[in-house]
Amino acid sequence: MQWLLQILTWWNGQTLNTRFHTWRNGELVGQDEFGNSYYRTNGGKLDPALGYERRWVIYAGESDGSKTPPGWYGWLHQTTDTPPTAETYVAREWEMPHQANMTGTAQAYRPAGSLSMGGVRPAATGDYKAWTPGS
Repeated sequence: MQWLLQILTWWNGQTLNTRFHTWRNGELVGQDEFGNSYYRTNGGKLDPALGYERRWVIYAGESDGSKTPPGWYGWLHQTTDTPPTAETYVAREWEMPHQANMTGTAQAYRPAGSLSMGGVRPAATGDYKAWTPGS
């Protein structure tokens, strides 16, 4: 069933083309706590069009960019040259652990005044004047 998902979808792990490209040009750098695998071009070879090495991630399961931990995010986006597997990465106090996107579920964020919370919107303050054509 997994091979069928790789043929028909892009959001479940990797496509066949990505699998082939990774097999041919990729070097595994490491994995994170979610099972995502991180790759770079073989030997850190520079891409002639970009001028730096290509780095990519193959997600375990559904592709969700928010499941990339902060240390790996920095490495993927060329912020750091050293991957978290080559150093003792310690998350900063303001870096939060992954939380799934709850949009469309009962756990979705609904601020005060939201119609879905049964609240009432605050009254307009009068600091806004609508534009009308010709004025």
